[in-house]
Amino acid sequence: MQREYIKWKSPSLGRDMEMLIFGKGGTPVLVFPTDHGRFYEWEDQGTVDVFSEQIEHGYNQFFFVDSVASESFLNKDVDPYTRLMREEQYELYIIDEVLPYINDENNNPFVIAAGAELGAYQSLRLALKNPELFDKVISISGYYDINLFLDGFKDDNSYYNNPVEFIPNLNDDAILKSISSLDLRLISYLNDSHKTETLKMSDILWMKFLQHDITVWKEETSNPWALYPIMLRENLI
Repeated sequence: MQREYIKWKSPSLGRDMEMLIFGKGGTPVLVFPTDHGRFYEWEDQGTVDVFSEQIEHGYNQFFFVDSVASESFLNKDVDPYTRLMREEQYELYIIDEVLPYINDENNNPFVIAAGAELGAYQSLRLALKNPELFDKVISISGYYDINLFLDGFKDDNSYYNNPVEFIPNLNDDAILKSISSLDLRLISYLNDSHKTETLKMSDILWMKFLQHDITVWKEETSNPWALYPIMLRENLI
């Protein structure tokens, strides 16, 4: 299986950022880690083999990016504004560095963003804010209200990074039309601790007449990683 490790010093973040790439061609899939995960999380969880057919037959190329959650949302050693500013820098890293890198490596213009838990938030949030840069979003077991991390702090930065707040008030027809072109998929399962948040996000999208797929798998599990890769694989098509 084609595997590549890369690293560069990010101008947006001011530090080295790492990535794992699996495959050489096909539709690119940008995969975000979970809350405390790193770029190697999906590999460490033994999930990459689930995508072997996609990788070996050139259907998909996977780009597993790193996170700065420990420096942003999960960093209780700094104030909420600083957490948000670090997250804004992470968005610049993805938009200004990672996506151009993917475009240089892969000439397929169709880009999928995916992730589970906090990675589900990252994939959906970035696509909703930048719908012209993505084509499909696969958000698994996600939660989408970042007030959870902000200790009651609110400003424009928190608002525009919080889908449950900015989408209900979005009335720009051009932006809504651009978002409506996305293939949005929200996925949960029966005993998912984030099922309520997933259903709430779905309700918000429907309220703005934004077409999407919402699926609650009938399985229950004590190990979400037994489901995450299968959920991702089955939604790549």
